[in-house]
Amino acid sequence: MTTRRTAVRVALPRGDLRVPLAERLQQANLDVPGYREGARTYRFGVEGVDGIDVRVFSDRDIPIQVAVGQYDLGIATRSGVDELLARHPRESLVLVRPLDIGATRLVLAGPPGTDLQELAAARTVRVTTEFPALAERWLNRARIPSYRVLDVWGQPQAWLPEDAELALLPEADALAEGLAPLVTVHEGPAWLIGNRAALSGRDLGVALSLLLRLPAGVAGSGFVEPAPLAVRPGPRGIPPRTGEGLRIAVPDGHAQRHTVAALEAAGITFEGYTESAAVRRPRPTTPDLAAVEVKVMRPQDMPRAVALGLFDLALTGRDWLAAHQASFPSSPAIELGDLGRSRYDLGAVVSEDVPAETIEDAVAYWRRNDPGRAIRVASEYVALADRYARDRHLGRYTVIPINGASEGFVPEDADILIEGSETGTTLRANRLRMLDVIMVSTNCIIGHRQRPAGAAGTLRDALVERLVAVAPRLEEA
Repeated sequence: MTTRRTAVRVALPRGDLRVPLAERLQQANLDVPGYREGARTYRFGVEGVDGIDVRVFSDRDIPIQVAVGQYDLGIATRSGVDELLARHPRESLVLVRPLDIGATRLVLAGPPGTDLQELAAARTVRVTTEFPALAERWLNRARIPSYRVLDVWGQPQAWLPEDAELALLPEADALAEGLAPLVTVHEGPAWLIGNRAALSGRDLGVALSLLLRLPAGVAGSGFVEPAPLAVRPGPRGIPPRTGEGLRIAVPDGHAQRHTVAALEAAGITFEGYTESAAVRRPRPTTPDLAAVEVKVMRPQDMPRAVALGLFDLALTGRDWLAAHQASFPSSPAIELGDLGRSRYDLGAVVSEDVPAETIEDAVAYWRRNDPGRAIRVASEYVALADRYARDRHLGRYTVIPINGASEGFVPEDADILIEGSETGTTLRANRLRMLDVIMVSTNCIIGHRQRPAGAAGTLRDALVERLVAVAPRLEEA
């Protein structure tokens, strides 16, 4: 027999919205201690108010959690809400009220001088974005004859102009990259949202009344309908890659310092690419690498970029290569060498309260009173999570794609989290433990299965050998 939950569950975002939202929550007498400070834990209560459970998620996960009924109420950016509704228009999600924070304008942007009509008439238009459903909707309704949308993990601007023609992204990011906004695709502030069934069938009175005290914002237009372009159909294609030099992708973010260390150990430096700073296109500082073209981008996107033939070498994580290969088993992106740095375990994480020493014991525990129960597996590594569930013979299961703040999912919203951990500090702070290690991930060199011809291939071989020769052994990493 299932026990009906009584607490009202509210999902709040981490990231840029957290500080201004925490201030407004406090002013509305809905104080969530620890939320403003960005505590490592993702579970909170409300000061002086019983019956409200607060969880913190990545902004993009909140509309999904509310739509499926895991959470009764939530606060999320309008762009994230509409991205979900563009994919699943029948979702049980209600826009309750706009707030006075999080106003964002998504624009389609390109290099200065880009003429959208001329571009659409001349070639297949490649668009990079974190909002593929909104991009598809706009491109279709604008009647762009031929396009390809590349769904990326972040920084869609990094692909322009060499590897894509346009990016759909926040206007501020476009301007910071020196791109020219061409059209507005979506705009609006953050919203208070609710689950339709919960709003009509549960007593949300206390939580909803407190949240409705938050300052209201302007509703905004949401998706901006385009005027159709008058472009005649004709032959289209992807422009061929130009230049004969070697192209290398290096990562930003957490992996950056480890990559800089690996390069420096091999006597390689790129001007503008250090442990603490990176320009988009660093320049090699030694004459023997003068023909090398370098670009900084997200490591998650590198395997696909290599598979598409856009880069000859990329320095990424073995976990991201494994995730790509799980999604595309015949992909030509392969590992060329292990750099032995940025070591961490990727595995199955469960609650500390699960009395099990193996994943088989855990599954038996979860199903002791319900043999047909679906095991919930949450992860950013969706294909790896699916493969893990099949390899471990979990039986009936469901994979929950997530975008971050992953420790907040277990145990209430998922049974297993497929996650990486370097020190275990965040896991312990959330009363989690890794029950089953899937792989030990380090940073590595990847490339296309087909070696470049001529001098580029020779240089690729030499760089791989040079980097691998100075890589620390796994036990030293």
